[in-house]
Amino acid sequence: MTAKTLLIVAHAPSPNTQKLAQAAFEGANHPDINLTVILKSPQDTQPEDVLAADALLLGTTENLAYMAGLTKDFFDRCYYPLLEQKQGLPFAVYIRAGHDGTGTKRAIKTITTGLRWEWIQEALVLKGEWQHDFIKQVEELAMTLSVGVEAGIY
Repeated sequence: MTAKTLLIVAHAPSPNTQKLAQAAFEGANHPDINLTVILKSPQDTQPEDVLAADALLLGTTENLAYMAGLTKDFFDRCYYPLLEQKQGLPFAVYIRAGHDGTGTKRAIKTITTGLRWEWIQEALVLKGEWQHDFIKQVEELAMTLSVGVEAGIY
């Protein structure tokens, strides 16, 4: 049986957000989970990458009370090619928010509702000053998504 694929699309412009992307990759790649995990930046992700995935984990920063521009660009380029073909895609998101993440979360919900993607849980919003615990939270989110995909729950 072919392993399912989890695509992680992570905007990681700083050393701390790079740590989050790496934590997502490592959490999803737990040795007890039989899943192919692919980590890409938003600008390097094409519709074909999402079409080949069984689930998607998105990581973005909050910029000016909105998602990062490169994250929005990912959605702009991929929305229509995915619209009819990836309905029901299991999806999760983490947001590195200097403030509260509300605008970013709302925008992502609007887009993914249009795509008819299935959120596996509420957005993980990592608010305020950097905390080392953010790494563990992202790792756990990725692991939860990957276990559910492998088990056929999502």
